Amino acid sequence: MSHDHDVELRPTARQTEAALNPPPGRTGGDLVIETLHGLGATTVFGLPGQHALGLFDALRRSSLSYLGLRVENNAGFAADAYGRITGEVAPLLLSTGPGALMSLAALQEAAAASSPVLAISSQIPSAGLGGGRHGYLHELRDQQASARGLVKSVHTARTASQIPSAIAAAWQSALTAPHGPVWVEIPQDVLLAETVLPVVTAVDATPDDILPRPELTAVAAHLLAGAERPAIIAGGGVVRSDAAGKLRALAERINAPVVTTYGGKGAFPWGHRLSLQSWVEDRHTTDFLEDADVLLVVGSGLGELSSNYHTFAPRGRVIQIEADAGKLEANHAGVGIHADARIALSALLETVEARPDDRAPQRVRTVLDRITARIEAQGRTLEQSLLTAIRAALPDTAPSFWDMTILSYWAWAAFDARRPNTMHSAQGAGGLGYAFPAALGAAAVDPSGPVLAVSGDGGAMYSIAELATAKQYGLPVTWLIVDDGGYGILREYMTDAFGQASATELVGPDFVALAQSFGVPGVRTTPQALAEDLAKALAEPGPSVVVLPALLRMFAPTHL
Repeated sequence: MSHDHDVELRPTARQTEAALNPPPGRTGGDLVIETLHGLGATTVFGLPGQHALGLFDALRRSSLSYLGLRVENNAGFAADAYGRITGEVAPLLLSTGPGALMSLAALQEAAAASSPVLAISSQIPSAGLGGGRHGYLHELRDQQASARGLVKSVHTARTASQIPSAIAAAWQSALTAPHGPVWVEIPQDVLLAETVLPVVTAVDATPDDILPRPELTAVAAHLLAGAERPAIIAGGGVVRSDAAGKLRALAERINAPVVTTYGGKGAFPWGHRLSLQSWVEDRHTTDFLEDADVLLVVGSGLGELSSNYHTFAPRGRVIQIEADAGKLEANHAGVGIHADARIALSALLETVEARPDDRAPQRVRTVLDRITARIEAQGRTLEQSLLTAIRAALPDTAPSFWDMTILSYWAWAAFDARRPNTMHSAQGAGGLGYAFPAALGAAAVDPSGPVLAVSGDGGAMYSIAELATAKQYGLPVTWLIVDDGGYGILREYMTDAFGQASATELVGPDFVALAQSFGVPGVRTTPQALAEDLAKALAEPGPSVVVLPALLRMFAPTHL
């Protein structure tokens, strides 16, 4: 491979002139913002803080759009959603110490969901680092250590000249499959100090492709073409790599039924003749997958939920395509192919022979009929009617964000996402308070269309402050709050396990009045009026809140 880049690297006369005569008054903060701009960033998220003021002062002088939230964790959720929706890096600007620490739960979710978030944190002045002076406000003994277990990589810039390279390396890491959060930190004095370095222009941070080994592709293609009962599990990696079209083409070529995991919602058409939908926590689905003689797992590590609480025990050959090497064959042995889902599926499509099978659609229908009969026997008509109402009110292309609440648990299994990359939840890490701030981040991508957030009353209290953000920026997010007076799913878990619940009952506010106090329209609805009230709220510009008082129940355990 040639490494002769003389043509690309030689500056023009104009570039040389600009480099030798940089504008005065620039700081390390300007180098950060210039580097982000040169990498292609258009929107940043975050909160200012004492040590990060040089960064935010430079942001004021730039053309980058800024969405400032009220809590760092929520800013992280917003950046996560922006990264999921666009597939682009979402910069998250943080202050030192408490501000940095407040973002960690969001970074855990970004890591679990493979979302490319670039956290840029300030630090105390250089003199206090490495055992120097102590007693600075916000000082942590080792700030990087707090993030290191969550992010893909950690980068530091201790001088102005290190800033562009550190951010570019972090950017490349965030976008190399599997996508994920990264961490950069820069001391306060470096951000504030004037610099005579040239203005940062275009920066190259092209992510590395993770290519499948051809001999493994050949083995996988041979197994799939010769299978009698093939099946496919499609996970979040299919969505993250924009591989839904490739997945459908492969499934149709080999006539393999497809189950989508909760992270893979929308990766395969819900009503397709080969779609087993998303009932991964159902024994009928688990039995079907165990009976497959060849099982292709794409973009999923087959973790707790996707394996029906680790009860799944495949009897046939397993082929796993996974960009995260740590997840490859971590739960089930098989033909492990370390590769980006889109690239690997493309390679399979070029290799695998067609496999006729006119029995597959009927086998799919039999499983779905059994699941339907089991759910109907439990009498959970209210929960199903709410999902029907939401689906009727929500435009097909509108993204939705779901908190950790009972209605979301239902939606994971029973909601038709209709489009790839439109349904998102916090089920990767499982923290509360995700839905509303994440929806704000998605609205920043396209402020012209509606976005839906769904929370319980417990989770909603984590994000109330962001009603001010929604109002300030006029973001078109409709927030559906299902109010059952407590942590509903925990109430149910504890009652099932111990006979009664404790610490789950909550005194809450009047959410409608609270929304209105922020200048955000609010309405209290009923199950019968939900579709109409929700559609009306989604159609109006700006933020809105719809409150549904309802006591919901989960479907019965299905892994037993």
